[in-house]
Amino acid sequence: MQRSNAGDVTYDDPWYDALASGWGESVPAVALPQARPEPDAVAPAAADIYLEVQRSAAFQEVRRRYRRFVVPGAVAFLLWYVAYVVTATTVPGLMARPVAGAVNIGMLAGLGQFLTTFLLTWAYVRHARLRRDRAALELRWDTQELARGRGGAS
Repeated sequence: MQRSNAGDVTYDDPWYDALASGWGESVPAVALPQARPEPDAVAPAAADIYLEVQRSAAFQEVRRRYRRFVVPGAVAFLLWYVAYVVTATTVPGLMARPVAGAVNIGMLAGLGQFLTTFLLTWAYVRHARLRRDRAALELRWDTQELARGRGGAS
């Protein structure tokens, strides 16, 4: 937040006062003035900061940890889903085989799809919390410090 010359508080968020197009605008939208940077602070361009962070070893490690979980998880889930669909269409007799009362193998496999969805979601959240969140938060703080022109801890 910055204080304007009139003493009121203005936000740096470009979406703060912007209405979505066609959402209750009775008068034409007025362009908001751009926030002026502080004259004594010389910060590097945002694009340079984000490119520097993207090239950093810490960012690459976060991305590597993400890919090492997501790619095998997505492949395994898609294979399980395709196997379910292919089995249901090619071997309907197997899927119709009763297990207990009106419950058959197809129903159990279909419910298994839901179960694996929840299990994969739980595993993803746990993996993110234990292996990526802290490193990503540190990158976020460093990026904000660089954007403010103070250097950062990297």
